[in-house]
Amino acid sequence: MTHKLSDGGQVLEVGTLARVEGEGGMHISFRDGRVEDVQLRIYEPPRFYEGFLRGRAWTEPPDITARICGICPVAYQFSSCLAIEDACGVTVPDAIRTVRRLLYCGEWIESHALHVFLLHAPDFLGYDGAIEMARDHPHVVEMGLRIKKAGNDLMTVVGGRSVHPVNVRVGGFYRMPTRVELHRLRPALARALDDAVATVSLVATFDVPDWEQPWTYLSLRPDHGYPIEGGRVVTSTGADWDVRDFPQHVTEVHVPHSTALHARLDGEDTPYVVGPLARYTLNHHRLSPLAKDVAHEAGLGSTCRNPFRSIVVRSVELVYALEEALRIVDAWADGVAPSVPVPARAGEGFGATEAPRGVLFHRYRLDDDGTILDAQIVPPTSQNQPSIEADLRVMAERWTVLSDDDLSHRCEHAIRNYDPCISCATHFLDLRVERS
Repeated sequence: MTHKLSDGGQVLEVGTLARVEGEGGMHISFRDGRVEDVQLRIYEPPRFYEGFLRGRAWTEPPDITARICGICPVAYQFSSCLAIEDACGVTVPDAIRTVRRLLYCGEWIESHALHVFLLHAPDFLGYDGAIEMARDHPHVVEMGLRIKKAGNDLMTVVGGRSVHPVNVRVGGFYRMPTRVELHRLRPALARALDDAVATVSLVATFDVPDWEQPWTYLSLRPDHGYPIEGGRVVTSTGADWDVRDFPQHVTEVHVPHSTALHARLDGEDTPYVVGPLARYTLNHHRLSPLAKDVAHEAGLGSTCRNPFRSIVVRSVELVYALEEALRIVDAWADGVAPSVPVPARAGEGFGATEAPRGVLFHRYRLDDDGTILDAQIVPPTSQNQPSIEADLRVMAERWTVLSDDDLSHRCEHAIRNYDPCISCATHFLDLRVERS
């Protein structure tokens, strides 16, 4: 919807964004062909999870935080586990870390498939949604659903169920999957890998605007492999720091038009980006040979800074996650202890993992009996909100010659490049009342 202002300006407004998770809108004001203001308006009621966690036992965050998101609950579970284990001075064995990576692969697979096929592809193929797209491209939607089901089934076997898994605990799992259970998944995972390779070829044909972001990219980087379930923080400007230093570098501020906080890196007003583009650009050399090959065939170099090609990068990550899942399944042997003790103690712990949408940071401060005194959660979408608005400013000025409807669609597309998870980003705001 657009309307003219009495002083000659113009406003482009989308009250409710489509094909994103959560409730938000878009507001862009123009004057004389120039963008004056851009707002990603997040009006979904605030979530109170950081407040809920205070006073709870140190063992509870994996179950509580999983409810923040039905698409990426594993990300919340494992970031919380890492932070609690850090506070309690515990490092889990390699076998438990391997199964965590396997479950996380399941989440990447189902989340990326959901976004690529059902939320993002309609923008490129000219449809209002996946239902309309399925009439003309049923094989595309069917392929996406097959890949998503493979991820959901993997989460069910390892996590106990595909939404809000119940098998995760601080220190590991309640039970380990058996070799027989995992090998039953193998045919579907192998088929999904073939589908993912075909997906990269498909999305590489999509027409995209020619533009590269100048923003700083930030991701994790582990000692080995592509970043999923942990690592140090690295940036495209050459920074490299431990996750426990995250609060020293990333601060959150409240903006009037959003119930979600905006994150800033090292006090700078310029935005930074987390998610697939950042992971790929900072860790391309960590991809498997097959993932590198399909990326190259899709026209990607060792970096990618065009947000409209994020759908290609997500598809490459689908290939990688499915390969990783198959590798772990094939090497799995029974007889591994499902967890290690994590006794309570006073301390502060920090943890971060790579959710499908980017770095997810948790911090907890514990009393000596394990009671949570303070909790901080920084989700990917709150970190990406300033960059989304910055992209909109650039794109809206470039597209002012378009009709109102076409401009609105293009701007919504620019938002969906990030696959924002609005429910994850909303926070309780600090209300201060001054009385005289």
